[in-house]
Amino acid sequence: MSNRRTFRESIKRALSERKKEHRFRSLKSLSPIPGTSRIEFNGKEYINFCSNDYLGLATHPEVIRRSKEFTARFGTGSGASRLVSGSLDIHQQLEEKLSTVLDLDAVLLFNSGFQANTTILSSIAGKRSLILADKKCHNSLIQGALLSRATFKRFRHNDYEHLENMLIESRSEGYDQIWVVSETVFSMDGDRSDSMKLVGLCEKYSVMLYLDDAHALGVLGENGLGLNYKREGIELSLGTFGKAFGAFGAFAGCSRDLKDYLINFCPGFIYTTALPPSVIGAVDAALDLIPSMDIQRTFLMENVAYLKEELAKADFETGVSNSQIIPIIIGTEEETVKLSVFLESHGFLASAIRPPTVEAGASRIRVTLTTNHTKEEVDQLIEVLKAWRNR
Repeated sequence: MSNRRTFRESIKRALSERKKEHRFRSLKSLSPIPGTSRIEFNGKEYINFCSNDYLGLATHPEVIRRSKEFTARFGTGSGASRLVSGSLDIHQQLEEKLSTVLDLDAVLLFNSGFQANTTILSSIAGKRSLILADKKCHNSLIQGALLSRATFKRFRHNDYEHLENMLIESRSEGYDQIWVVSETVFSMDGDRSDSMKLVGLCEKYSVMLYLDDAHALGVLGENGLGLNYKREGIELSLGTFGKAFGAFGAFAGCSRDLKDYLINFCPGFIYTTALPPSVIGAVDAALDLIPSMDIQRTFLMENVAYLKEELAKADFETGVSNSQIIPIIIGTEEETVKLSVFLESHGFLASAIRPPTVEAGASRIRVTLTTNHTKEEVDQLIEVLKAWRNR
C-alpha cells in the first residue's frame, strides 16, 4: 500500500471516529449585523451568544473609520517582516502607546495570541528549564511548552498548594530557569486565577510568571485595562486584540531586555509578515475607547450576574465562572450537541464545546455575553434553555 493511500485512509478513519464520538466540527459561514448581537447564517438571523467581541468594538464606527484611515495612508499590507522592512512607524507608535496606557516597560506586537504563546514560550524556555502550567491553560500555552523541550508539568486548576509543592520539589532538580504559566480568566470556564497568590509564590521561590490576560483585557480591571494592569511581579504579560479590542493580533508586555531578546530569538516574531495597517488602526482606536467604557462594562456585568442567577434557578451547572464567559456544563458530547442544535433551531448561535478542548464528561455550551446583548435577548435565551430542560 502506498504512503499516499495510507495517509488518506488514516484521515478518513480519524474523521469517522470523531463523528462517532460526537466531536466532529465544521465551519459556518456567518455575516454579522453591525451594532447588534445578531448574525445571518443560511438566510436566517440568529442571536450570537458565542462571540468574544465583548465590547462590540469590531463594528464600532470609530474603529472602522481609523482602520480605513490607516489603510488609505499606509496601504493594505506591511510588505515584510518587522526585521526586514515591515516595521512601520505605526507599529512602533502602537507599541509605545500600549506600554504607556497599560503601564508596561515595553511591548512587542505579535500576529495572534496563539502564535505569541506557542513561539514565546518555546523561545524563553529550553531543555534545562521547567514549565509549571495550570491544568486548564489554553492550548496555545500547552503547545508552546511542548515545543520548548523543557520539562513540562501541570498543577491542578487554581490549586496553589499543589503548585507550591511542585516548586519545593523542583529546588533540587537543577533547572536553569522555572516558569509558572497561567491565565487571568480561563477561556472555557470563565473563572479567574488568583494573580496575587501566583506573584507571591513566584517571588518566594525566585521563579518567573507568564500570565495570559486575553479574556480580561478590555473587560475587567481598572478602566477595563485587564487583571495584569499595574500588577508587579509578572515577567511576561500576554494580551490579545481579537477579543474585547474587536480586531486581531496580540502583544507581549515585558522588560526592555526581554523585548530585545524576543526580537532576536523568537521565530514567531522574526519570520512572519508584520500586522497590516488596517489592524494597527483598529487597535489604535480601540485602545482610545476602552478606558472610557465603564458604563458599557457595568451593563455587561449586570447581564452576566442576571443570566447566572437565572441559570442557577433553572438547575443549570455553570461552574465557578465570574466573568463574561459562562459555561453551561451538560456532560456528554451527544447531549451538548443536541442542545446546541436546539438553540440554533430557536434562533440562537451557541457552540458546543467538547473534548479535547475540555475534559471528557464536561462538554458544555460556552455562552459569552457582550455589550451588544440586550436584557430582552438574555431573557429569550433563558426561556429557550428552560424549554430544553423541561422538554
